[in-house]
Amino acid sequence: MQFNKDKDLMHRLLLIITLLICSFFAQAQEVLSKLEREYSHASDNTIEQLNLAPKYATALFFHNLKPKSYQILDINISLATRQTDGKYATILYAVQAMNYRLDNKIAESSKSLDMAKAYSFKTNNNEAKGYFNYAKGWILTRNNKTTEAVTAYLKAIEYYENAPTTSTLYGRFGNVAKELSAIYSNLNEYQLEEKYSKQFLVLASKQNDPNLIFDAYMRMGYVYEQKYTENPSNTELRNKTEQYYLQAITTFNKNKNRMLNRSSLSYAAINLANLYTEFDSGKAMQYAQLANTVSLEIGDPIHIASSFGILAELALQDKNYDLAKSYFLKASMEIGKSPVRDHNIELSILESLSRISEEQGNYKEALTYYKSYVDQYKSVYDQEKLDITKRLESQFDKERQEQKYIKLQLESDKKAQEIKLINILRAQREQVYNNLKLVEENQRERLKFSELESEKKEQQLRLAKLETRQKNNDINTFKKLLAFKEKINTYYISFIIFFIVLILLLLYAYKQRAKSIKRRDELHALAMEQEKQNSKISTLTALLEGQEQERGRLARDLHDGLGGLLSGTKHQLSYLNPDQSENIEEGISKSIEQIDGAVEELRRVAHNLMPDLLTKYGLEVAIQEFASRISNHALEIHTEFINYSNSISKEKQLVIYRIIQELVNNAIKHADPSEIIVQISEEDNLLNLTVEDNGKGFDHTGLDVRKTAGFHNIELRVQFLKGTMNITSELHIGTSIELQIPIH
Repeated sequence: MQFNKDKDLMHRLLLIITLLICSFFAQAQEVLSKLEREYSHASDNTIEQLNLAPKYATALFFHNLKPKSYQILDINISLATRQTDGKYATILYAVQAMNYRLDNKIAESSKSLDMAKAYSFKTNNNEAKGYFNYAKGWILTRNNKTTEAVTAYLKAIEYYENAPTTSTLYGRFGNVAKELSAIYSNLNEYQLEEKYSKQFLVLASKQNDPNLIFDAYMRMGYVYEQKYTENPSNTELRNKTEQYYLQAITTFNKNKNRMLNRSSLSYAAINLANLYTEFDSGKAMQYAQLANTVSLEIGDPIHIASSFGILAELALQDKNYDLAKSYFLKASMEIGKSPVRDHNIELSILESLSRISEEQGNYKEALTYYKSYVDQYKSVYDQEKLDITKRLESQFDKERQEQKYIKLQLESDKKAQEIKLINILRAQREQVYNNLKLVEENQRERLKFSELESEKKEQQLRLAKLETRQKNNDINTFKKLLAFKEKINTYYISFIIFFIVLILLLLYAYKQRAKSIKRRDELHALAMEQEKQNSKISTLTALLEGQEQERGRLARDLHDGLGGLLSGTKHQLSYLNPDQSENIEEGISKSIEQIDGAVEELRRVAHNLMPDLLTKYGLEVAIQEFASRISNHALEIHTEFINYSNSISKEKQLVIYRIIQELVNNAIKHADPSEIIVQISEEDNLLNLTVEDNGKGFDHTGLDVRKTAGFHNIELRVQFLKGTMNITSELHIGTSIELQIPIH
């Protein structure tokens, strides 16, 4: 008997149904109520409502409340399209597209997906862009466009990897990994399936959602069960399968209140019972009864039928055929109640009932079950064969021009081989069926069988000829493509050589120009350096001339003032007569007055050289004292200090003092003013100095500073301080000289 093969078939079909369909069916009613309450409370907050709408609409859809689900999506899409950020509209349109696809509304699904794509260009949110690509891949998968779906899923992963962490990121990322794992499982790419299953488990753990963690453990268990099925002697693979399924059940039991679908527990128990059937019938019975109890409580026909099927298998192992038959009959009844009927499971049950009746010796009943099996097998597999053929033709027509043509051709060949195997299996089953009818129509059935075999060989021969013709066409097409590529490569090589020569010529011209520019820059730098040296020499010469002029003025002051007073005192004292006491006292008195005048004159000269007030109290006090000393009844000198902080160095203060002295003396000497204003202010690391008078004025446009000793000395001092000077003057109105000197 082949009960183990039947069991494996039921197990694989149950896994596919559960992973791809059952996760979308009815969830706990209290979860939907909770989502409805949260959505109602968020009605005053547009952003919160837009965040809850996708999950709420999805829950409504899978509770078969489709009109309300579409209504919620339409309302929130209307709100989202008015937002400046297109992320909400992108996600809502993507959810709408997937719902339409589940509802078999292909045109509406395509239109909603196009709208999601349009709004994904209006946002910088990588999570929203990733969700759009996830929805695109999800729809392409269900449209049998596996290659394009994988491309969309990989693009979604790229966006999710560059997205900031949110409360939904890891869950959405995990769903992409789960979809890729399922695709690679169908393609028998077990390494990639395992990679994305592990990634799904990591992301589900980060999301801390027990439903996702449960799915991830089941996905990992299924990966290792596939490996164990191919290598039954490897107990390590079996242990890992058992470990992940047990972790899934533990996760469910720890988070019962948060699990969206209670049928998940029966699903995990059925998978464990299937695994234990081969090596531990006690545990297999324990988990089969658990699955049966839970599935009966929740009323899931698929899970009830599967649990009865496992119990029947265990009864068969104990040779309890009556109990096994009753379990299979109950499983058949439950399959009939399911809204999603699986004909493969029905076929497996009918075949098992036929074999049990045969074992019991009830051949009439066995023949009845087998006839039902063959009739249903014909209706199912003829349609499946037609669907597979149409799908292969559609894929071949649509993807013929793509680069992955060879891979698709291999897949087509693989599917064709599967069709051959199905034909062979069908023929074998028909042969068994015919053998059962040999008692009544032996000779007639042999003739029919021979005719079928002949027809089969003719079909295979025609198929082989068609395949040979197609391969010849492919070879000719490939040769033409190679010749075209060789011609293109020749053009490419010629263009590359021309481009390299052009680059070399441009590099040579660039080097020559660079050398010329560098030589010109060096000459310019030398000229600038020479100009700086000449400027320095001119500045030093002017400073030396200023010092000489200052020394000459000092010598004149000492000669004319102090020298005259001392000579007069000496002359006065030389004429004193010791014999005339009255003349002596008068002469001495006059000599003392002359000496006092000499002392005062000496103090004035010393003050001009280095004012004591400047050293002790700073520039402000020294300028005020200077202005007070120079002022008289015919000339008033005013000083103004604005935001002055006395922060410049003593050396700079002395130079500024000399500049002010020179400007005031020039004004007194040449302009004959009655009023002079000296104003000093600080602003943005600059010292602003202004000296104004109401004297005669002059025509400053024709003034050559270098030919005027006073202005030339002032200009040199200003340059020494790295400042600037601006002269404004009008005849009969006055003169204003403004200086700007950096403080630091």
